[in-house]
Amino acid sequence: MLLTGCAAGSGGADWGAFYHRLFGYSPETIKVQKGDTLYSIAKRYDMSISELIELNGIDSPDQLYVGQVLKTSSSKYYTVKRGDTLASIARKYGTTYQDLAQKNNIKPPYALNVGQKIALSGKAETSLITQTSTAKTKTASKSTTKTSSAGSSYVSAKRAAKFAWPVSGKVISSFGTTGKGRKNDGINISAPLGTSVKAGDKGVVAYAGNGLKGFGNLILIKHSDGYITAYAHNDKILVKKGQSVVKGEKIATVGKTGGVNTPQLHFEVRAGKKAVNPRNYLP
Repeated sequence: MLLTGCAAGSGGADWGAFYHRLFGYSPETIKVQKGDTLYSIAKRYDMSISELIELNGIDSPDQLYVGQVLKTSSSKYYTVKRGDTLASIARKYGTTYQDLAQKNNIKPPYALNVGQKIALSGKAETSLITQTSTAKTKTASKSTTKTSSAGSSYVSAKRAAKFAWPVSGKVISSFGTTGKGRKNDGINISAPLGTSVKAGDKGVVAYAGNGLKGFGNLILIKHSDGYITAYAHNDKILVKKGQSVVKGEKIATVGKTGGVNTPQLHFEVRAGKKAVNPRNYLP
């Protein structure tokens, strides 16, 4: 869940639908029943416990209660169609091709057959990943950093280049679980009101507005290698959706919009739908 637990406050409950509109990821929901545990739910929906915890922002098993609504994976399996690659399927479901390859025990060069079943969560069942013997069309995703003939790039486990710091200032909230038992999917950087906010790298603005409660004026930039960077609590937004930006370009000014009362920037780096520690991607 993007931005959950940052100094902005709440808003994670709205992120599922928000992310679906932007990037095509839509988790299903279930209600917790009497006797349910994280283990039993994860097993029932063919997920790992860590996947279930991350998807729902759960900090403790004690948080479960009867009637609680939890998100599960949007679909357990995908049937390969002509022209599909592991990378194109990963982009469609907000994950990485490495993750799908691991779940389905697919080895390089990641060849797929039409009709093949791809597990989207948990581990693939052997009977469901049998390949169609008559299928002649095989596709493959070759590299995490090379661009395909269609001009799209893949999400890599490690970027070849670092993101630039979006603003200069003191980090006042780090990535991970905070002291209040909440999860910060990014970092919060304190800076004077009106300070320039700059794009971490070249990309296309996927969202620019204030439609996500708690995060104020928000910008999302989608980068060519599948990474997404987020910039929240801005004062003024200086870019529009669909606009191309370059690394270091001024895109906004620092503000205190949304659920914060001091000027700061909330900054996130995401590989597909997975939040990663921005400090590992900054110089």
